[in-house]
Amino acid sequence: QVELVESGGGSVQSGGSLRLSCAASAYTYSANCMGWFRQAPGKEREGVAVIDSRGIAQYATSVKGRFTISQDSAKNTLYLQMNSLKPEDTAMYYCAAKTPDKYSSYRHVYAGCVFASWGQGTQVTVSS
Repeated sequence: QVELVESGGGSVQSGGSLRLSCAASAYTYSANCMGWFRQAPGKEREGVAVIDSRGIAQYATSVKGRFTISQDSAKNTLYLQMNSLKPEDTAMYYCAAKTPDKYSSYRHVYAGCVFASWGQGTQVTVSS
């Protein structure tokens, strides 16, 4: 069963930090191609960071140097450490995996991966 559950969102002031977590079911988790996306009101969903089984990460230009993606494969858990947050980081943040979800037809290609399953999202709000 596909399952991705995000946590750790909240409201912070500009310059603050948050750590997002994504707990995945064993069926869903793939150490290769796990990622974070975000979607702000009125905007399209965009890739934020992706990590592969070797631990190699790729980041959107807008977050490079401020965000760090990591994973604990033994716990099927993905993380996103967000530092130096800015108001423009305000969005709903989604965890994603390449495992197909029969209940969702939404696909997003990012950093060489086709993401096909999604969590419900966790809201991040950064105030100036």
